[in-house]
Amino acid sequence: MSADRIPDPIAEGLARGWKVRDGATLAEDLQLTADVVIVGTGAGGGMAAETLAQAGLDVILLEEGGLHSSRDFRLDEARAYPVLYQESANRKTADKGITILQGRTVGGSTVVNWTTSFRTPADTLAWWRTHHGLTDLTEAALAPWFDAAEARVGVADWQADPNPNNAVIERGCQALGYGFGRIRRNVRGCWNLGYCGMGCPTNAKQSMLVTTLPAALDRGARLLTRVRAERLLMSPDRQRVEAVLGQALAADGMTPTGRSVRIRAREVILAGGAIGTPALLLRSGAPDPWLRTGARTFLHPVALSGAVFGTRIEPYSGAPQTVYSDHFLHTQPVDGPLGYKLEAPPVHPLILAATLSGFGEGYRRLMTSMPHLNVLLALLRDGFHPHSPGGQVRLRADGTPLLDYPLTDAVWDGVRRSWLTMAEVQFAAGARQVLPVHEQAHPVSTLAEARRMIAELPLVSGLARIVSAHVMGGAAMSVRPEEGVVDSLGRHWQLDNLTIVDGSVFPTSIGANPQVSVYAFALRAASAVRHRMKA
Repeated sequence: MSADRIPDPIAEGLARGWKVRDGATLAEDLQLTADVVIVGTGAGGGMAAETLAQAGLDVILLEEGGLHSSRDFRLDEARAYPVLYQESANRKTADKGITILQGRTVGGSTVVNWTTSFRTPADTLAWWRTHHGLTDLTEAALAPWFDAAEARVGVADWQADPNPNNAVIERGCQALGYGFGRIRRNVRGCWNLGYCGMGCPTNAKQSMLVTTLPAALDRGARLLTRVRAERLLMSPDRQRVEAVLGQALAADGMTPTGRSVRIRAREVILAGGAIGTPALLLRSGAPDPWLRTGARTFLHPVALSGAVFGTRIEPYSGAPQTVYSDHFLHTQPVDGPLGYKLEAPPVHPLILAATLSGFGEGYRRLMTSMPHLNVLLALLRDGFHPHSPGGQVRLRADGTPLLDYPLTDAVWDGVRRSWLTMAEVQFAAGARQVLPVHEQAHPVSTLAEARRMIAELPLVSGLARIVSAHVMGGAAMSVRPEEGVVDSLGRHWQLDNLTIVDGSVFPTSIGANPQVSVYAFALRAASAVRHRMKA
């Protein structure tokens, strides 16, 4: 099928009469009522919307970003980042030490992720049971929810060979005797383009944009786009949420138009992500007697290592993530030195230029070597080590969210060890030069040189380039109100009709890419809401 004949389910749905309103076009304030209002349309919001709309409930979805479809996804970084990401893919922690990639569009981060699909690891669930008392979170109890989630979004083994960028992990780990595996992906009919982070132009990625959201809209759900949820309005006894108050945004997706949206609903579901959801609760003055809202927010801090090969790698081409290694997640106790998962991110010119260290002639040489460049990432598992407490979501003076995430000695230790591991894997795979992504690093040609250089690199925020695309925690599940924000089904401890279905409910990081975990936990929580409302 040629690209100009790809079906557009969004255009088709709008033609069928979907109830979608763009906040930028509102000529007056809007007041609505519904059975359920869902704030956010990403992994959690999408799953919840379909579940509840199929139950015959009147659902309204509120989304800060715009509605886009495959015809808008043109493999163009300059166009995609400002339109599809929070803060134009340049969201930072408070000290600017970590860059955070988060989606900001109908479908949320599921529209721009790299389709990497893992279940919550067994050792993470075991930790939650033994250290957080969440005894109902067993593999057996959660398996039906994972099965349902994976079936809904087409998670399956990827049959094609890994692209050369991912093959570096496989080749290097084989040579070193390290364990590795193939990554499952949530795609159907993938064209293997490699530009997943800019939205899928063929609708192969089974994001919420092409799966659950169209299904919910077909069942009568209403969608408001470019409307930022500002506050939850509490009942006089502060035991329920009476309404959600939103602010309409102009076509630029940023500027308030002065129009407001007020939605009254029997049940309120928050799915704005692990920065957006705690921030909304904080702006609203939601009950928080033990000051748990926004606390213990985790990121999977990610360290990076580049390598130049004699052969062409073309890291911008082909399925972005298909090989991983968990070898270094399992070489020490869960609560010991931070373990890390190895993966290979896709590399495109704009994001490479913004992330690459150095300047001048050395920087130019590295940029021009891009077709021969491999990049590995080490995804650090935070939240288990006693000196890995995560961060805190706070509010700026204007009410916008800010994540304060100190890089502790325990995290820095993991970063340094991961640089060594990635260099070892890249040289074993045949790299000519390796470069840890640090402002004072330089390309080296042997593993011995890499070891000496890495041992001397100062571990300072801003010099070491740390990134993340996984935000978790900040509204954690707990068995007692004083230990968290919600119960194990996502229901707020103090607000009877408020449920949270995004990654903020996780009491630690996952230790793997979290999209499938959010899907499964959201299905489970939404099912509980459905039964409660239909009882």
